Amino acid sequence: MDLAEGVGESSSPPRSFVGYDIRTDVYNRLIEKGNVETTANPGFKEILDAHFSRLPSSYGMDVNMDRVEDVLIHRQLLMQAKDPSKRPAYYIRFLERLDTGEHNDSRQYAGDLRIPQPSLTADDDGDVGSHARKSADSEACAKLEDLNLNIVNNSRGMGNQFLEDNFARRVEGLPIHEVIFSTTDKPKLLSQLSALLSDIGLNIREAHVFSTTDGYSLDVFVVDGWPVEDTAGLYEAMGKAIMRTEGSWSRSPTSHSAVEKALATNTKPEDWEIDKRLLKIEERIASGSCGDLYRGVYLGEDVAIKILRSELLNEALEAEFSQEVAILREVHHKNVVRFIGAYTKAPNFCIVTEYMSGGSLYDFLHKNHHDLRLHQLLRFAIDICKGMTYLHQNNIIHRDLKTANLLLDANKVVKVADFGVARFQNQGGVMTAETGTYRWMAPEVINHQPYNHKADIFSFAIVLWEIVTAKVPYDKMTPLQAALGVRQGHRPELPENIHPTLSHIMQRCWDSDPSNRPDFAEITVDLEKLLEEVQDDTDLPAEI
Repeated sequence: MDLAEGVGESSSPPRSFVGYDIRTDVYNRLIEKGNVETTANPGFKEILDAHFSRLPSSYGMDVNMDRVEDVLIHRQLLMQAKDPSKRPAYYIRFLERLDTGEHNDSRQYAGDLRIPQPSLTADDDGDVGSHARKSADSEACAKLEDLNLNIVNNSRGMGNQFLEDNFARRVEGLPIHEVIFSTTDKPKLLSQLSALLSDIGLNIREAHVFSTTDGYSLDVFVVDGWPVEDTAGLYEAMGKAIMRTEGSWSRSPTSHSAVEKALATNTKPEDWEIDKRLLKIEERIASGSCGDLYRGVYLGEDVAIKILRSELLNEALEAEFSQEVAILREVHHKNVVRFIGAYTKAPNFCIVTEYMSGGSLYDFLHKNHHDLRLHQLLRFAIDICKGMTYLHQNNIIHRDLKTANLLLDANKVVKVADFGVARFQNQGGVMTAETGTYRWMAPEVINHQPYNHKADIFSFAIVLWEIVTAKVPYDKMTPLQAALGVRQGHRPELPENIHPTLSHIMQRCWDSDPSNRPDFAEITVDLEKLLEEVQDDTDLPAEI
C-alpha cells in the first residue's frame, strides 16, 4: 500500500463490484511478478487469507494493486510486533520528491482509527458517554473512525495563519517518505506515534490506522520533513526516538486485584449495588463501541443506564469501569451528575445515574442552535466552574472536560458528567498518560508531559469559547491537526466583539504554561461579578 500513489486515475481494477475478491487478486499479482515467498510456499494463499482476515475490510480496499508487495511488508511487520523486544516494528521508505509547491489530491483511505474515550452517550464517532448527547469529535474507548491528514487539501479556505505557516515549509523538491508501524493496539496509540514522528522533525501529511482482530495495529504515515531521500539516517533517528520512550509500547493491563482494589472503600456494596430485578430498562438512547446507553426507571426514578457490552470486556475496560464507579460514589454536588448505583457482577456491568432531560450542552449549542444571551451563558459557565471546583477540591481530575460531557437538567442547570477517564490525582500531583479529546486537550497532555488539574482549566477555556461562539473548536481541522496546532501554540480565534472579561478569562485559561492558569474558584468569582453587572440587562448578548 503506497499512500503517495493514487494521483490521477488508478490503473488497478475497481474493487467495489459484486464478486470481486481482493485476496485472490493480490495473490495472482504476486504470482505474476514471480514473488519468491509466494511461489515457494504452496500454502501461501491461506496465509494471505489469514492476513486479510485479521484486518478490517477497508484495508483490502486500500491496497495499491501496482505495489502488491506492500501487503507482504505489512504482514511481516505484524509478525515482528508479536515479539515485545521489537515493538514497535517499523519500515521506512522514500516515496517521491515533490517537484511543485502544489500538493496533488491523494486517494482517500479508510482505516480503523483507535482513539479511546470514556463512557456515558454514543457520540458521532462512537463514544459511549452521558445520555442524550452526541459529539462532533469524541474519541471512543474502542475502534473508531478514519483520520485523513491530507492537511494541505483540508487547509484551503481556513484563513488560519497557523496552518499557512505550517504549509509554507512544503517547498519544491521536498522529499516525501512513508513510515509504517506495527505494535500492540492500545488507547492513544495514534497520538503516541504522531508525537514520535514530530519529535524527530517529521510533519504528518496522511495517517491511516488499522486495528487487527487480535489486538495489534498497522499504522501507515506519509511524512515530510526529512531533508534527503536516503532513509539510513531516518532509520537511525527513529531507533533513537523509540529508545527514549522504551517501555511505553506494550499494553499494560490492570490486574484483577487492582480492579477489586479500585472498588474497595468503607461503604458497604449493598449501599450502591443495583438490584437488577428492580431496574426497568426502556428505550436505547445511544450506542457506542464499548456499550449502549438506555433510559430507564429504578425505584420509581427516571435514570440513565450505561451497559457495557459483555463480548468486549477485558481487564482494561473493567478497570476503567471500576474507576468510574469509585469516583462517582465519592462525588455529591448539585453541579455533578448524581450517581444512583451500579451493577458490578461480570459480565453484566452497568452504571445508573440520574436522567438529565435537557441533554448535553453540545447538543444545546450545536444542534438546537440556541442564541445565548450573556446572562444565560454566564450561568452555564458558573455551573461548570462550581462543579469542577468541587472535583478539584476533592482531588479529582476530570481529564475529558468538553460540552458533550456537560449535561442539562429540566431547569437548564449544567452538571459535569462522564467520569470514564477521570482520576484521583496521585500524591506527586502530576500524571503523564494522555487522555481526553483532542479539540479540548491541553498542550502538556498532547505532548505526553506530566500534568495536573490545570489540564482541566485549559479544557474549560475551549468550552467557554464554544459557549460564546456556538462553534465547534477548530471545526475546519481534523482532530489530529487541531492537536498538532495546539502543541505549536495555536488557539481558537477570539470573536471581535467578545466581552473583555470573557476574553481575558479564556486567554488566561489556555495559557501554554499551566502555572499561569487560574483555578476554577478564581474563575467563578470573575464570572459571578460579571453576572451581577449584567443581571438587569437580560438582552445583552455574549458579544458586545
